[in-house]
Amino acid sequence: MGFSTGRSRSGFVSEINVTPMVDVMLVLLIIFMVTAPMMTQGLDVDLPETTAKSLRQNEDPLIITLDKTGKITLGKIEVGEALLRQQLKKLYAENNQQPIFLKADKNITYGVVVNIMAEIKAAGFEKLGMITEPKEITN
Repeated sequence: MGFSTGRSRSGFVSEINVTPMVDVMLVLLIIFMVTAPMMTQGLDVDLPETTAKSLRQNEDPLIITLDKTGKITLGKIEVGEALLRQQLKKLYAENNQQPIFLKADKNITYGVVVNIMAEIKAAGFEKLGMITEPKEITN
């Protein structure tokens, strides 16, 4: 009838069935492969390159982004110049020691960048930094 190993029928099976675990792992792999490209979103900003080292921060900074079209983004919210001024004054009233980083595309004219920097300073913020790309050193 069946293949007999010489053991009694009431003995325990010492093998682990890994098929359900493999099924779950494959489903999780597929989920991560599908969702991973969706998690890498952001603004397309071509940053200027510098050789300066980054500074250590004690607090999370507020990031203002200027893209190549001149669009201004405060944190993750797109704002105009007038709304930026209002939001900066409101943020200064909440925490006047918060550092602000300006992330400007390298193709934006100097005047636009200086204008945004003036708005930040006019709101009262003293800690202003620039975000740049590290320059690759070639020998």
